[in-house]
Amino acid sequence: MVFLELLAMLLVILVAAEVFTNALEHLGEKLKISEGVTGSVFAAIGTALPETLVPLLALLAGTQNVQINEEIGVGAILGAPLMLSTLSISLMAFAVLAKRGVSGDFRPEKTGLTRDLNFFIAAFAFATLAMFIPHTQTLVRAAIGFGMVLIYFFYIMLTIRASGALVKEGHGTEAGEAMMLCRIGLPNNMPVIVAQLILGLALLVGGAKGFIYGVEEAAHILGISTLLLSLLIIPIATELPEKVNSILWVRKHKDTLAFGNITGAMVFQGTLLPAIGIMLTPWEPRREVLAGVVITLLGATWIRLLIARGHIKVWHLWVNGLMYISYLIIVLG
Repeated sequence: MVFLELLAMLLVILVAAEVFTNALEHLGEKLKISEGVTGSVFAAIGTALPETLVPLLALLAGTQNVQINEEIGVGAILGAPLMLSTLSISLMAFAVLAKRGVSGDFRPEKTGLTRDLNFFIAAFAFATLAMFIPHTQTLVRAAIGFGMVLIYFFYIMLTIRASGALVKEGHGTEAGEAMMLCRIGLPNNMPVIVAQLILGLALLVGGAKGFIYGVEEAAHILGISTLLLSLLIIPIATELPEKVNSILWVRKHKDTLAFGNITGAMVFQGTLLPAIGIMLTPWEPRREVLAGVVITLLGATWIRLLIARGHIKVWHLWVNGLMYISYLIIVLG
C-alpha cells in the first residue's frame, strides 16, 4: 500500500512539473527575460519550496525529540544540494543519451551557468567552514547566517541585471507549446499564467509532501536511521521537481533552462538553507555530513571545470552520478 501511494505521488509530481514549466516559459516570454532568469531564479525558487519547507517544519514544528528534529533539518538541508550536484545532473545525461549519444554536447548559455556555480561553490564552502565553529558561538553563527542571505540577494541582483543583454544575444525565454489552461478556452494573459503557476506549484508541494510521508513510512519499515533518511531519502522527493523540470527541458534542447533550473536551485540551497542550519542547529561535521558536503563541492567544481574548458559532453555528467554512488558507499558501507 505504501509503495502504491509513492507511485501516485510521483505521478502527481510529474504532472505538476509539466504544468509549472509550461507556465514558466510563457511567463518568461511575456516579461521578455532571459532563459537564465527563468531557469535560475523563477524555476529554481518555485521548485525549491518543498525542500525548504521540510527543514523549517522539522526545526520549528517537528517532533518532541529535539535531536531528531535537528537531524532531519540538517539532512534535508545538505541532502538537497548533494543530490542536485551529483544525481540530478547525471540524470539529464541519461535522458538525452538516445538522441545525442555518449559524446553528444550540452550547449547551455555559459555566463549564467558560470555565475551560478561560482556563487554556489563559494557560499557552500563558507557554510562548510561554519561547521567547525562551536554552536555556542551564537553571535558568530548568526552573522555567518545573515551573510549567507545577503550572498543570495546579491546573486539575484546580478542574474536579473544580466538578463537584458542575454535577451539581445538570442537567449530570451520562448514558450515551445501553448499554455495548458489556454487549451480549455482561457486567454493567454498574465492572470491565467499566474493561475497556472499557482496550480502547478500547489501540485508540486502537495505531491512532494505526500511522497515524503510515504518514503518516511517505507524507510521506517526498512529500518533506516533518521539522519540517513534525511540525507538520502527525503531529497529524492523534494528534488523531484528540479529533476523532472530539467529533464523535460533538456529533452527539448533547452539546455540553458535545464541547467539553470538545477544550478539556480543549488545557489538557493547553498545559501538560504545552510543559513537556517547554521543558526538553528548544532551544524557539526559528522562523518555522513562531512562526506556529503565534500562530494557536493566536488560535483559542482567538476561542472565548473567543464565550462572553463569550453564544452560539456553527455558522458562528462556520468562522473557526477559516480560521485553520488561513492557517497552511498561511504555512508552505507
